[in-house]
Amino acid sequence: MTDQRQWYAGIDWASQSHHVFFSDGDGRRIGERAFDHGGEGLAEMVAWLLAKSGAQEAAQILTAIEVPHGPVVETLLERGFRVYAINPKQVDRFRDRFSPAGAKDDSRDAAVMASGLRTDPRCFRDLAATDPVIIELREWSRISDDLGTERNRLTNRLREQLWRYLPAFLELVDDDLGAEWLLELWEAAPTPAKAARLHAATVAKLLKRHRIRRFDAAQVLAVLRKPPIQVAAGTTEAARAHIVTLIARIRLPNRQLKQAHHQLDALTARLVPAEESEPGQHKQNDVEILASLPGVGRIVLATLLTEACDALQRRDYAALRSLTGVAPVTKRSGKSCIIVRRYACHGRLANAIYHWARVATQRDPRSRAKYTTLRSRGHSHARALRSVADRLVNVACAMLKTGTVFDPSITGQTA
Repeated sequence: MTDQRQWYAGIDWASQSHHVFFSDGDGRRIGERAFDHGGEGLAEMVAWLLAKSGAQEAAQILTAIEVPHGPVVETLLERGFRVYAINPKQVDRFRDRFSPAGAKDDSRDAAVMASGLRTDPRCFRDLAATDPVIIELREWSRISDDLGTERNRLTNRLREQLWRYLPAFLELVDDDLGAEWLLELWEAAPTPAKAARLHAATVAKLLKRHRIRRFDAAQVLAVLRKPPIQVAAGTTEAARAHIVTLIARIRLPNRQLKQAHHQLDALTARLVPAEESEPGQHKQNDVEILASLPGVGRIVLATLLTEACDALQRRDYAALRSLTGVAPVTKRSGKSCIIVRRYACHGRLANAIYHWARVATQRDPRSRAKYTTLRSRGHSHARALRSVADRLVNVACAMLKTGTVFDPSITGQTA
C-alpha cells in the first residue's frame, strides 16, 4: 500500500448535508463539494471521490471524519474506502494551525481534517467494518439502557404519589417499586379502606404466584392496615387516578426490558462460535473470558463487547482506561502537579465500569480488600471504585492476551 498513490478527504458531516474537501498526497486541493444526506447523495459522494482521484482502488483514498459510526462511515467502509475517526477536540486543536483567530466553518473543518490525516495519521483511529452481530447487540444494549432510565423515571413518580396518601405501602418496597407483585398488590388495595377489607388468602396467592418469600400475608396486611395519614378531601382519589396511569406505563417498559434482556443473551451467545470453528478465533475467548470476571453480568458484558470492541480486540489497556474514565488526568507545569478525574470518556462505558467494580467489591475478596484499603486512606467511594475498576480492566486485558478465564485462586501482584 505504501508504494501506491494516496488521496486524502476530510468530511465535515451534518444532519442535512456533508461537506467534503479532497486533496492529493502533497496536500494540494483537488476539489471541494457538499452532498445531501441520503442514499442518492452518499452514492454521489462516493462516485465523486473516485472520479476526482482516478484511483484504481477505493482503498487508495483515506477519509477523515469526526465520528466513528453512522451512515456516512458505513457507506465508505462498504465501498472499500479507508476511514479514520478523530475526536472533535483534536480537530479544534488542528484548526488553530490554519486559523489562530478561531475562525470556523464547514469548509475549513473539512480541509483541517484532510490535512491532519495526511501529516499526523497517528492522531486518527483506523476504522473497520463491524460484525453485524455486534451492531445489533449494541443497539439492544442501548435500548435496554433507555428503557431502564424511562422505568426509573416512572417509578420515581409512582413513589411520589404513594407518599402523598399511602406512605405505608413504601415499607414493602425493597429496591424496585416497579416490580409486578407490588403493582398487583396496589391494584388489590389502592386505598386504606380497601386494604382493611383485603383477605389474607388473596395476598398469600399473590405472593406465591410471584415467588415472594421475604414477606408473608400477615406482614403485608399489617403494613397496609397501619393508621393512614389524614389528607384533604379528593387527594386520595386524585393520587389513585394518577397511579393508574403510571402503572399502565410502567408495565410497558417491564415487558420490553424482558424482551431486551432475552435479545442480549441470544446475541451474546451468537458471538460464541461452535466447537468445530477454526482455531485462532478470538470471539469465543473474549466472551467467555469477560463473562468469567467477577462483577460482569448481562448488561456490563454487552456494553463492553459493543462500546469497546476495538480496544478489546487490540487488548489495549491504555485505550480501555481512557474510554472507561478510570485513567486520571495529570496536569503538570513546573513545580505544580494536579491529578483530576477524567471526564472526557465514554458515558455508557463509564457507567458500566462503575457497576462492574461495585458488584466486584461484593463478590471478589481481592477487589473488596483493595476497596477497603483505599477507603481507609481517605478516598471517596467513587474514587475507590475507579481504582478497583482500573485493576479489573488490567486483569481483563492480561486474560485476553493469554486466553485464560478468571481464576480467583491465582495470586497476583500487589497493587
